[in-house]
Amino acid sequence: MVLNADFRPLSYYPLSLWPWQEAIKAVFLGRVSVVHEYDDAIIHSPRMELKLPSVIALKEYAPTHRRPAFTRFNVFLRDRFTCQYCGRRFPTHDLTFDHVIPRCRGGRTNWLNVVTACGACNLRKGSKLPKDCGMPLIREPFRPNAFQLQDIGRRFPPNYLHESWRDFLYWDSELEE
Repeated sequence: MVLNADFRPLSYYPLSLWPWQEAIKAVFLGRVSVVHEYDDAIIHSPRMELKLPSVIALKEYAPTHRRPAFTRFNVFLRDRFTCQYCGRRFPTHDLTFDHVIPRCRGGRTNWLNVVTACGACNLRKGSKLPKDCGMPLIREPFRPNAFQLQDIGRRFPPNYLHESWRDFLYWDSELEE
């Protein structure tokens, strides 16, 4: 797992992971610091052996983009993988996006006019406005910043989390009393 110089993950969803070869290369080039190592994974070369890093941190801070790219995945993440018409959560392969104001009525493809929809709701709405077909939006579309997407992404942990990663994924989360 890769952390920024402030020890926050470069991204939460998808989690910032590098192949082990890239991690070793970055260690040897002095670009990262090893924060934690796997206990039972050792890399061998003809002249040396070293433990495989499980958590590394960049030595120089990589600024996060304030304006995330407008992508299908980022729209799904902004909307929490939830259809904005029926309110049900779906896996990404069962989601599509819908133009709130249809393109045939002059609607644009941008953050403020596109929402996550399931196939059934998208088909039902068709080229109508939500109010014309009795399908009000659960949440109005908005342009998220990088911090909002990171915060949302933190709620969707990957399927596999190594023990050594857990401390760094949620260290800045609010604790329960």
